[in-house]
Amino acid sequence: MRNSSRFFLFLIPCLLFQLCASDPIFHESFDESFKGRWIVSEKEDYNGVWKHSKSEGHEDYGLLVSEKARKYAIVKDLDEPVDLKDKTIVLQFETRFQNGMECGGAYLKYLRPQEAGWKPNEFDNESPYTIMFGPDKCGSTNKVHFILKHKNPKTGEFVEHHLKFPPSVPSDKLTHVYTAILKPDNELRILVDGEEKKKTNFLSADDFEPPLIPPKTISDPDDKKPEDWDERAKIPDLEAVKPDDWDEDAPIEIEDEEAEKPEGWLDVEPEEIDDPEAKKPEDWDDDEDGEWEAPKIDNPKCESAPGCGEWKRPMKRNPAYKGKWHAPLIDNPNYKGIWKPRQIPNPEYFELDKPDFEPIAALGIEIWTMQDGVLFDNILIAGDEKTAESVRVTAWKPKFELEKETQQEEEVAASGGLSGVHKKVFDVLYRIADIPFLAAYKFKIIDVIEKGEGQPNLTIGILGSVVVVLVTVIFRVIFGGKKRAPVPVPPKEKKSSEAEGDNQGTSGDKEDENEKEDAAAPRPRRSRRET
Repeated sequence: MRNSSRFFLFLIPCLLFQLCASDPIFHESFDESFKGRWIVSEKEDYNGVWKHSKSEGHEDYGLLVSEKARKYAIVKDLDEPVDLKDKTIVLQFETRFQNGMECGGAYLKYLRPQEAGWKPNEFDNESPYTIMFGPDKCGSTNKVHFILKHKNPKTGEFVEHHLKFPPSVPSDKLTHVYTAILKPDNELRILVDGEEKKKTNFLSADDFEPPLIPPKTISDPDDKKPEDWDERAKIPDLEAVKPDDWDEDAPIEIEDEEAEKPEGWLDVEPEEIDDPEAKKPEDWDDDEDGEWEAPKIDNPKCESAPGCGEWKRPMKRNPAYKGKWHAPLIDNPNYKGIWKPRQIPNPEYFELDKPDFEPIAALGIEIWTMQDGVLFDNILIAGDEKTAESVRVTAWKPKFELEKETQQEEEVAASGGLSGVHKKVFDVLYRIADIPFLAAYKFKIIDVIEKGEGQPNLTIGILGSVVVVLVTVIFRVIFGGKKRAPVPVPPKEKKSSEAEGDNQGTSGDKEDENEKEDAAAPRPRRSRRET
């Protein structure tokens, strides 16, 4: 019923998004096996085994990294190359670190056409790509990569341009969706789980390293600092002379000649004495163990005296101390400032209105990871944001919510089956059970509470049961009465023996007798949880 309700809640927004969204350019859901559609690299180093596998806790399939400490490479040719120029393009995919992520990458490479010099069955780290996008975490590295390989029109070389200050990678074991939105006005937006984490401009020098547009001027590589160039702002005064009264050998501290020995100082008493109660062990062998000496203790005579032993004057700072003499610093008359090479026009400079994106002809996953259990799913290329949002809502969101709920339930189970709110409620209930005028009902109330602790979902029912008992007892105290209030029991399937007992019935006298025995012989609480 709960799953049906969740599906219904997601159905309405899904339909609304689909009305606005267009067909994706490419969408890989991995509902079917990747074999025959994706090409696994045959390069020797890439021996990691890819598997078509269900995501843990779902019926949904994905592409799984199945082994630790392996290199993986797999590629998928697109039906037609995707042009990134003068249009909105959205790149999106899901990853899940089912066993956690300590060291490894889970990013995608959006590859240039094969005319650039690569083959699918030889796909590796050197295969030319246009964009690399996705999470990477190892050691101090923790970021969602966005790297653009851009061609310098002056040199013809492709340069990697890395996004500065990228978002960090979520550290849990849930499915997360990563989105990069490329706009025709040069804007780039990075989303994690549909939430914007970074907004940049491709042509901004502050957003990419190195910037796409080179600086207009550069330092002349042939310009060298002259040998006589003096960068010292201050220099020692060569005409300064050490004063005659400057004593470099004077100590830092000297005895305080004005100090006087305190009255009552015990000169002849040592600070420590032999322990008079200590005795030489019977098994002590002077030949093997050496001469035995009693352990020392503080001299009790010194406790009331200002001090014991030989008195010495305390030390004080020497007013004549000056340390090593150094000539004072003066302004350097030859100072020319900090030398910098002269600036010349940058021969590689070019102006750019828009990035000159290379088309995307294939998708590839080429990673090295120490973790297994990394799952890829719902790889998408779309021409508008609504399409990507629709896939997030319909494909990713239900999985994420279910995983999050499962994770919370596991955390509750690991903490003893009770959430923080449940614990507070049961703490109050146990205090109610300790109220003196409920003594005759104490152990029945505790039975109810303990059953509730084993079934946290019944907390409200348990609370209501105890409140009913409390109100009933108070009512009887005020208005009197002979019969005691029955204790409501939380819903629970009866065992066969209990059912038979109910059919036979119980008498009021027997119940009173049992209650007396309970009151006369208190028993310990059976399974009180740790607090």
